[in-house]
Amino acid sequence: MGDGDVNSNLLAARSTGDAQLDKAVWQWLSWDKNPKTKEQIENLLRNGMNKELRDRLCCRLTFGTAGLRSAMGAGFCYINDLTVIQSTQGMYKYLERCFSDFRQRGFVVGYDTRGQVTSSCSSKRLAKLTAAVLLAKGIPVYLFSTYVPTPFVPYAVQQLKAVAGVMITASHNRKEDNGYKVYWESGAQITSPHDKEILKCIEECVEPWNGSWNENLVDTSPLTQDPLKEISKSYMEDLKKICYHRELNAKTNLKFVHTSFHGVGHDYVQLAFKAFGFEPPIPVPEQKDPDPDFSTVKCPNPEEGESVLELSLRLAEKESARVVVATDPDADRLAVAELQENGLWKVFTGNELAALFGWWMFRNWKVKSSKGADVKSVYMLATTVSSKILKAIALKEGFHFEETLPGFKWIGNRVKDLLDNGKEVLFAFEESIGFMCGTSVLDKDGVSAAVVTAEMASYLETKNLTLAQQLTEIYEMYGYHISKTSYFLCYDPSTIKKIFEKIRNFDSPKSYPKSCGAYSILHVRDVTTGYDSSQLNKKSVLPVSKNSQMITFTFQNGCVATLRTSGTEPKIKYYAEMCAQPEQSDKIFLEDQLQKVIEALIENFLEPDKNGLGWRST
Repeated sequence: MGDGDVNSNLLAARSTGDAQLDKAVWQWLSWDKNPKTKEQIENLLRNGMNKELRDRLCCRLTFGTAGLRSAMGAGFCYINDLTVIQSTQGMYKYLERCFSDFRQRGFVVGYDTRGQVTSSCSSKRLAKLTAAVLLAKGIPVYLFSTYVPTPFVPYAVQQLKAVAGVMITASHNRKEDNGYKVYWESGAQITSPHDKEILKCIEECVEPWNGSWNENLVDTSPLTQDPLKEISKSYMEDLKKICYHRELNAKTNLKFVHTSFHGVGHDYVQLAFKAFGFEPPIPVPEQKDPDPDFSTVKCPNPEEGESVLELSLRLAEKESARVVVATDPDADRLAVAELQENGLWKVFTGNELAALFGWWMFRNWKVKSSKGADVKSVYMLATTVSSKILKAIALKEGFHFEETLPGFKWIGNRVKDLLDNGKEVLFAFEESIGFMCGTSVLDKDGVSAAVVTAEMASYLETKNLTLAQQLTEIYEMYGYHISKTSYFLCYDPSTIKKIFEKIRNFDSPKSYPKSCGAYSILHVRDVTTGYDSSQLNKKSVLPVSKNSQMITFTFQNGCVATLRTSGTEPKIKYYAEMCAQPEQSDKIFLEDQLQKVIEALIENFLEPDKNGLGWRST
């Protein structure tokens, strides 16, 4: 008796009474060849757990701000062997339609170090299955032989002239999650319409093809190539384009500590420091090697600040290192901490680091540029929920500043457009500690940002300045930009929708609020609906983004605040910033004003107690 007979008998004995669900269960048990995830569905069926079966099998993964991302486990809306095979089959179908030279140019696959024993699911295995689907169809695959930073995949796509690439990662998400991040031939993440078209193709190819489960193809097919050595060497060489003080780096007395948060970053950050002429940074031994359980941190997100940087800060004190650089588990984001004169550590926000990077990249551009260089062809970019500090620097210095929707996919694609039109892009960022220094990688890159931080700190040391002191100088020159970002947890989509719909129909139908508590609102922009009260035609300049909630308020007192949902986590985020003129230097007053506006936003618009929102734990 074959597997299919066993499944049929089990289904006949345990019919759910729901035809749609019965069909989904039958498909899963017929198609899944991973014994552990198959068993998870069989157990749910035996135990009559119909609601959980429905949750797992009657919806599909969709593309968010970072591709497909979900918990690992059994089900069509989870990340597992079967859903990755289905996604890659859809990718193949779409790419074959888009590129007549697909078979010549090939496809890049990278992966991080995540894994889950209970589902027999790991990033490496999912990467091998991704490769197998394509190899079985005669497509050349550049599969990295070991884990790599996420930025290596978009970099490799460009370098190898591949049609696209996938990185198997869930970045800084909790340990239960994994993801499937897609890059187009440009080296930027996919945006619409590609995401929607790929999803359509996935839905047309849900049954695994012959050969799709054959992960041994990775080792036997002549179409498999390992790009690791070539890409690593080329990446480190390109990194030198943004190294401006190599001799100074070699002589600096500053010491640096690096933590890779149990992820992929250690080896690559060591190589990056070497490329810049530095001594290697001191690694945090407990966090240096990959560990899918992230066993020394409560969450693997360096953005959470001092609480998750504890081991690196204590090591830095012991080693007399003043600066700590922390890459997240897939090394595409960077946190930085610096020891202050009062003996306390300052963990910089993403917006503060962006002020430093923006100042640094422009300063070095000015120094190395020929006299005829046109500042008007220079650009910096940020997502719309990030600090406006680059806008203030651009206004004073004469270069261009542009905003995009949240998510580096928007930045990467816009940067590609600018480069194709002969412009020079020095720097781009998103406030959630994602930085792009230079344009070798059209995505955020924690490896390059870590070594640029080290060079900037070493240069400032020769001027008897710390990073924090330089940040103050930047704010005094261009105006204080004081920001605060946080979030509430909300696991109920209908509650999230209710909160945002109330704002859109505040005092009366289709009427946005004119004030928030004691604070008058000057303008409202709703990117979800495409409304912007500051525009003559009342239409948002930024593209409409119907699949996520995002409303921005510009207050009379100079504060700009945004409420939005996360594309990857069950969160309602808020971003608020006081943007002051250079002459407004009373920092304490500005901080007080910002805090009061945030309290009013929470009390009047989010109403956490009434809506059952979970406060961020600090």
